[in-house]
Amino acid sequence: MSPDFDADFVIVGAGAAGCVLANRLSADPRHRVLLLEAGGEADSRWFKVPVGYRWTIGNPRWDWCHDGAPEPALDGRVLRHPRGKVMGGSTAINGMVAIRGHAADYDAWRARGLTGWGWDDVLPYFRRSEDHLFGDTPLHGSGGAWAVQGARMHWPVLDDLQAAAVASGLPLREDFNAGEHEGVGPIHVNQRDGRRWSAADGYLSAAVRRRPNLRIATGAHAERLLFDGQRASGVAWRDAQGQPRQAAAACAVVLAAGAFGSPMLMMRSGIGDAGHLAGHGVAPRHHLPGVGANLQDHLQIALRWRLEGAETLNQRMNSRLALASMALQWALKRRGPLTMAPCQLGLFARSSPEVDRADLGWNVLAFTRPAFDAPFDDFPGLTMISYDLRPESRGTLRLAGPEPDRAPDLRMNYLATERDRRVMIAGMRWSRRLMAAPAMARHRPQELWPGPEAQEDGALLAALRQRAGTIYHPVGSARMGPAEDEMAVVDSSLRVRGVPGLRVIDASVMPEIVSGNTASPTVMIAEKGAAMLLAEAR
Repeated sequence: MSPDFDADFVIVGAGAAGCVLANRLSADPRHRVLLLEAGGEADSRWFKVPVGYRWTIGNPRWDWCHDGAPEPALDGRVLRHPRGKVMGGSTAINGMVAIRGHAADYDAWRARGLTGWGWDDVLPYFRRSEDHLFGDTPLHGSGGAWAVQGARMHWPVLDDLQAAAVASGLPLREDFNAGEHEGVGPIHVNQRDGRRWSAADGYLSAAVRRRPNLRIATGAHAERLLFDGQRASGVAWRDAQGQPRQAAAACAVVLAAGAFGSPMLMMRSGIGDAGHLAGHGVAPRHHLPGVGANLQDHLQIALRWRLEGAETLNQRMNSRLALASMALQWALKRRGPLTMAPCQLGLFARSSPEVDRADLGWNVLAFTRPAFDAPFDDFPGLTMISYDLRPESRGTLRLAGPEPDRAPDLRMNYLATERDRRVMIAGMRWSRRLMAAPAMARHRPQELWPGPEAQEDGALLAALRQRAGTIYHPVGSARMGPAEDEMAVVDSSLRVRGVPGLRVIDASVMPEIVSGNTASPTVMIAEKGAAMLLAEAR
């Protein structure tokens, strides 16, 4: 079958990485670029209203809605793992929190033998991406495509919690993205003037889309890679009408389908653990056992408190008049609760004095409800969501069958180590300590869940098993590694080992998860990956 399209670069996936790549590669008019996205355009108002993630997450039109396998350490519960199926990928449906992680995260990558991936190496690519509220500084960039702004809603009760954190010994921190982030302070978000700002908004503007050398195909479900001998030479997909299509890639096929999508496409194409592939009826082409291994995620646990004398979102969400006022405030001023990210105060701390840097993070919410899709409580409330920044537990992503539309077999393996259990329990105790501080006393906090009766480690571990959930940060399933790393999938230039013409440039290449949210680090990886591709194509 002759290809329907000829390009220099074929990019699979228009999420955080794919949008960056399409922009940067097509900026050189000599390169023909084809971008394939399985989803459609972000054409609903919920992609502009920041709190719209409440309606996009879980909607199969815009979310892959992957379910994991039952988790042994979470009482056999099945967790859902949202992933964006739309232009912009998960940046179109995520919480918009702009956190890079700690400088030591990247220095640890370099220490593994990954030359060019230390903090000083990657900082220029973070800066290149940004249009930051602090402007052009040694740490931040101005005029880039990735908007980073301050919150546009203020809850006074969070000032009291911030004071409690400072009294506990945590420093007040105005910028969590300067390399060191232990402390408490304001969260910065991927928004522009009160609207969500996805990677597609920033990198695939109307002007970029008009470039004659860039073609974007939506509704394009990639089924397998094409090969010329051992070299990856293109991609086969089905278009929005279900018709088979093929594209040839003269320079490279670039997988940017994320920690789930990229390894799945490799395995369906015969790249992965040979025994696993053969067991699912896929003819092995290249034995690469690390494909789908090393899967990591952040696990979170939410503790809830009832307050007195505090204004929180609960009261507004339970009043029709207040709801109308919030909608009007956003429509006229792009301010108010509809601009809120699912984190209104940032907090990073150490689980114990023995650790060398913060290993716990929090999303602090000025509201309470029993579950993500449950009604808000009818009294003032505050939620402390703590999560382990650098878990040791590793999971796997495997084929459930060879069919292109078959969902992956996801086994995250949360809480598999004693260290991970200990750190998560420490996070719960930290939350309680902050809520019991004198600065919060005037609000008379009453713990709603797991409740004051759960004091011993065993009781807190049982609570974790019952309620802990994903914070939606899957990474690492096609990790970078040096030549001696037998489980590495790509090298430090993001080339797939033993498969010429194939790159992976997305969150799946992280060897270890970063200490924070993953959207901005993924944008950085794509900026650096694009620069590598352009340098080689000269």
